[in-house]
Amino acid sequence: MDTNEKKHSYSMISRLMYGMAEFYNGGCFVIINTFYAVFLTKALGMPPALAGTVPLVGQIWDAITDPIMGNITDRTRSRFGAKRFYILIGGIISSITFIQMWYTIPIDNMTVMYIFYLLTYCLFSTGFTILMVPYNGLLPDMIDDYSMRAKFSNVRMIWSTLGSAVCGLVPTFLIKDNLDTASYLRCALVFGPMFFITSMVTFLGTWEKQKEPIRSNIKESFPQAVSVFRNHSFIMFLGLYLFGQCGMDFVSGMAVYYVDDVLNGYSNGYFTYMMAVLLASQLFGMLIFGPLMSRTSKKFTILVGAPIRLIGTLGLLFFSYEGANIIPILCMTALIGFGNAGTLTSIFAIMADMADVDELITSVHRPGTVSGMATFVRKVSCGLSSATIGFLLSAVGYDEVIANSGGRQTAYTQHGIAMIYIIVPAILITALLIVGFLFPMTGKEFAAIKKEIARRKGEDSSKITPEEIKICEKVTGFSYEKLWDRANSGLHN
Repeated sequence: MDTNEKKHSYSMISRLMYGMAEFYNGGCFVIINTFYAVFLTKALGMPPALAGTVPLVGQIWDAITDPIMGNITDRTRSRFGAKRFYILIGGIISSITFIQMWYTIPIDNMTVMYIFYLLTYCLFSTGFTILMVPYNGLLPDMIDDYSMRAKFSNVRMIWSTLGSAVCGLVPTFLIKDNLDTASYLRCALVFGPMFFITSMVTFLGTWEKQKEPIRSNIKESFPQAVSVFRNHSFIMFLGLYLFGQCGMDFVSGMAVYYVDDVLNGYSNGYFTYMMAVLLASQLFGMLIFGPLMSRTSKKFTILVGAPIRLIGTLGLLFFSYEGANIIPILCMTALIGFGNAGTLTSIFAIMADMADVDELITSVHRPGTVSGMATFVRKVSCGLSSATIGFLLSAVGYDEVIANSGGRQTAYTQHGIAMIYIIVPAILITALLIVGFLFPMTGKEFAAIKKEIARRKGEDSSKITPEEIKICEKVTGFSYEKLWDRANSGLHN
């Protein structure tokens, strides 16, 4: 055990401080997914299809920055620990640029406006990459134990839910009129410093095993990043991550449109009620699914949570019209939040195990590279969701001029918005459930992977069994003879 690790325990205080940066991760995307397109379309009058491309282009930029950041993290040595050092730097940059995203420029030219918000989004995304790529790769360098990682991940997801709750509810009180541009900036000025503080607590409250940095150059960032996709379990994990998170991105991204344009209840506080129920039920679900995951497996809670989400989502089909009773809508929303707790808890716990599978394939310990690609996929899912929402809103006839004047959309458009809010997430949840069934790794498989890594390092003298060989091949997607080969990593030496 690293001497730095000996100074720390696995106490609840340690788990809370480790997980607090997830308040930022979970919270900021609730604000962005819920209000950024609304800010651009309703407050600034930008066409929805154009507004939707802002996050999408930002994610294309991430295709460059995320692999490079993963490489930089694995190549860095710092007295703080490489990942903790970048958590410090990224927390500063991203909290400042988050505020900048919501500044209203005094220019009416749509081209200039589009370029400005595209650039500010890319700046924020770069700062967020510097923070989250190392953070997502930190846990494997803190803890080796499968069950203890699950406990740390569960607390992290509780922080994520708290962040979602605060960032989902507080802005509804700050942004009472979604046409008022100043209210969006006031909201950013509240949350920017809050995000900075939470990331600094994680920096101060975590530790990191010191290890020799990988000897590679920046040019190898992309071959290394591509090599991660040869990992069978990682591909399956991306399916879990993409389908699970995109489903909730659609819920948060369409929520204001659904409440305002379909239910006509934004001014009646319906949006606040829905967000409160969604996030309270999700927090309650975390308290249930966390211990359940520890007693069963990280896969099991996905198979329980996804069907609950699906039932709640499809149940909204019967209540999505103006004048509908809000009570059954809130009941369906509670099911969505509770089911999401099960899927979200598992997905982030599984992420920490992917670096170990990658190490067995490549013989290289590179959690930064693996987390870089996971972070990239998360942001791609967010960007694709925003872009798809923009295009689908245009397809159902959403009129930004009517929206900017505070008018009502046509009945056809209202029905279209309801279908986007319900059917698209239902499809994604179904895909999540299928991938969850196929995912090849539980605690048993993880133990076999860690034992084989110990053998390869000369730390375990036991002989591998035929069953363990099958597990290694199933989890990695490689034949046993081709494992532990540096050539699989994309590194040249």
